[in-house]
Amino acid sequence: MTHRVKLALAAMLVIAAGLALLTGHRDSDSPPSGVAVAVKQENQMHRSVHALQERLHRVPNDENGWAELGAVYVELSRVTADPSYYNKAQGALQKSASIRPNGMALIGQGQLANARHDFGAARDFANQALQALPSNSEALGVLADALTQLGDDAGAQQAVQRMLDVKPNTASFARASYHFELHGDVPAAEDAMRRALTAAANPDDVAFCRYRLGELAFDNGRLDEASDHYDQGLAAREDDMALTQGKAKVAAARGDVDGALAGYQRLVQRAPVPQYVVEYAELLESAGRKDEAEQQYTVLSEQQRLMESEGASDDLSAAMVAADRGDGMQALRRAEAEWGRRQAVFVADAMAWALHRNGRDAEALTFADKAASLGWRNATFAYHRGMILAALGRNDEAEKSLAEALRLNPHFSPLYQLTAGRKLAELRGQR
Repeated sequence: MTHRVKLALAAMLVIAAGLALLTGHRDSDSPPSGVAVAVKQENQMHRSVHALQERLHRVPNDENGWAELGAVYVELSRVTADPSYYNKAQGALQKSASIRPNGMALIGQGQLANARHDFGAARDFANQALQALPSNSEALGVLADALTQLGDDAGAQQAVQRMLDVKPNTASFARASYHFELHGDVPAAEDAMRRALTAAANPDDVAFCRYRLGELAFDNGRLDEASDHYDQGLAAREDDMALTQGKAKVAAARGDVDGALAGYQRLVQRAPVPQYVVEYAELLESAGRKDEAEQQYTVLSEQQRLMESEGASDDLSAAMVAADRGDGMQALRRAEAEWGRRQAVFVADAMAWALHRNGRDAEALTFADKAASLGWRNATFAYHRGMILAALGRNDEAEKSLAEALRLNPHFSPLYQLTAGRKLAELRGQR
């Protein structure tokens, strides 16, 4: 099988099946032993930090050691959802660069910028790193991630293709898969992710690949297949947060709300990642536990405040939460701030939903069109578009979009799948 995977959209694949990105958890019916494993993993990372610090105490001018320390801090921020590691990472990476300008420090700074959602800076650091380390696959990965988030589709495609040419491994095939998914080619995305799995070199890579394959199945309404991928991923790495979240979603979709809530509770206690907190809050709300849901929204607000205090921004998720909770002014302020920084399809969807919440549906539809421009088969996008069209009185089109949302993934949201179903029934009843 050839390792060179062409990303030209006119000829994505010439192989039999087809050719997915990045962004942990346990089965919700199991005891929380995975938390102990997660603590062990975190402790191992702290031991790595301590060993690096001791080495740097002996050899303070080791620029590679400082760059490695910065990279570990970035990873710690991800594992713990603790943004206080951002400034530690920045200090170590700047120290590395001050000793001697080097490509690894630039790559680390790019990874940190992506983590902080400063995608323009991440792009610039990646390009500088590539000047120092031409064709470095890690730098190309940072660049591909940044350009995808910035909405530079052609640039992201080129970066992913270069990455595949340089190093056709799990990281490059995974980014190819995400590119295909964004363009609506799910079979190609799944095939790329299977290639990534074949290339997986360690349990972490296997867990990641199984999660992404599970997400592709879940997002396209295939619950049993999704659950099987999550299970196989957990067999490789039992404490994986994303896989735990996947199992909780499946439990909720199958009607095991208590099991799903237990899984989410363990997850947010371990790492209050905004995505997990929002999903937990929505599940609580759908179960009628509104006071507990409010507590989670408070946790989310505090986490966002902490991120902003550490130089990070997450206006996109803040806009979506505000819009879903009926705060149209806050939603639009946040969405416009994000749109001013980047014009990706997911930000276009946030703009559409925020404008809808403010009664500006004609404008909202133009952004819903932008959100659909790449062809991504996304149930949430279709739901938003359907509700906007319904508000404009374009009922036939609204019915089609809402039906598409529920066809793609009837479990796309514990709250809004019900809203979509009710609105669809209402539109059909008006015929």
